[in-house]
Formats: sequence, structure tokens, C-alpha cells
Amino acid sequence: MQGLADSFWRAAAYCLHPRVIGLSLLPLVICGVLVFGFMFFFWESAIAGVRATLENWLLIESLLRWLDSYGLQAFRSALAAIVVLAGVLPVVILLSLLLVALCMTPAIVRLVAERRFPLLEKKRGGTLLQSVLASLGATLLALVLILLSIPLWLIPPLVMVLPPLIWGWLTYRVFGFDVLAEHASAEERRALLKEHRAPMLAMGIICGYLGAAPSLIWAFSAMAVILAPFLVLFAIWLYTLVFAFSTAWFTHYALAALQARRAAEPVVISEVLLPGA
Repeated sequence: MQGLADSFWRAAAYCLHPRVIGLSLLPLVICGVLVFGFMFFFWESAIAGVRATLENWLLIESLLRWLDSYGLQAFRSALAAIVVLAGVLPVVILLSLLLVALCMTPAIVRLVAERRFPLLEKKRGGTLLQSVLASLGATLLALVLILLSIPLWLIPPLVMVLPPLIWGWLTYRVFGFDVLAEHASAEERRALLKEHRAPMLAMGIICGYLGAAPSLIWAFSAMAVILAPFLVLFAIWLYTLVFAFSTAWFTHYALAALQARRAAEPVVISEVLLPGA
């Protein structure tokens, strides 16, 4: 628990570092260009398609008529945009996570290692290709789980539990591998991920809840739908900062655990050799 708290506050302080803030702009620019491109070319057609589909569903149409009778006609026009945003946001989150893993994680790991673990040996147990494949595999699985769990979101308690759990597992899988790839050997990485699975999964779930916080900006008012292009850009930056914090948190915790493991190795060896001496 002490290691979790110590690495948490260290990660929060690192998010204020000018280099980390500067690094957060690269995923923002890349993801922002892609999202604005989608909105420029497909936004109106996507909303029109969703609206036509909803109007053909008798249950949805009956619900909308009931809302109209209570003077909530604005909800009818906003519903299609809300549905499109609900489909776009998970993709934005996943894309932000991948961009942070590819663009920011190596730089943040180097920054933490240079400032806190300068003497920690680099055994390079993971390659860039392995990192990309592991991230893509975990991301695809998380996307499938998100899609399969969407019907359960209609149950009020589950909507506050399932998405953060899935994002938390994904964060644990992606960052748990990436932050150890350069410094740990393959055997050390597997051992650490197994020995520290519970605290790292807890870290991932906490980061999952932090990652859900930017989504709250869509709940403030109907103006959120009108200002969607700008709010999406703002949300991307918030997601980037959350994932940057997650990277720094996992890096501080994992490298400290790796250093402690290596420091204990000579003691273990001497205890094994003494009886046979």
C-alpha cells in the first residue's frame, strides 16, 4: 500500500513537468486531426442515419412521443447526436491510449529512470514490436468486451462498474508491459506482473475511473452536443493527461519493484548457498 501511495504522488508531480505537458500535445494533435476529419466528412451523415434508424424503432419512437408530450422536444433532436458521440468516445479513448503507449510511454519511462533510477540496469526484455502487438491485442479484446457489455449499461449500478473495470484491465495490460520492457528481462517482467498483479490491477481500475471523468463533460447540458467538436478535442487532451499520469504511476511502481527485486537477489542466493558451504 505504501508503494502505491508513494508512486501515486510521484506520478501526479511528474504530470506537471514541462516535458510531460509538451509530450501530451503530440497524441492530442494526431487524435484531434483524426476526430475532426471524421466530424467534417461523416458527422451529418452519421447523425442522419442514426436518426432514421431510431425513428423506425417503435419503442424508441413511442418514448420520444411521450417525452414530446412533456415539452422535451429538444431531446428528440439531440438523441441522434448523443448516440453518435456514445459510439465515437470509446474509439477516442482507445486511440488516445494507443497513442500515449506509442508516443509518450517510452519518453516518460526514460524521464523517470533518469531522475529516480539512474543505476538500474537495462536488460531490454521487450521489443517495440512485442509492445505494439501486446497493446493491439489487449485493445481489441477490451473493445469486444465494451461492445458486449453495452446492454448491461442500462442497469444503473453496472454502468458505473463495467467500463472502469474494462479500462482498468486494459491499462494494467498495456502499461504493465510497456514500462518494464526496457529495464526488465522477459523473466523478470513475467515474474513482476504475476507477483504484483493485484496492486497493478487496482492501479488500472483507479486509472479507469479517472479516465471516465472526462466523459462527464457531456452530461452538463444540451450545449455539450452543440459544442461537440471542441469538447471532443478537450476530452482527448484530458484522456491524454490521464493516461500520461497512468504511465508515470505504473513506471514509478514497477521500476521500484524491479529495483527491490534485484536488491533482494544476492540475499536469496547467499541463504541458498550457506547450507551447502
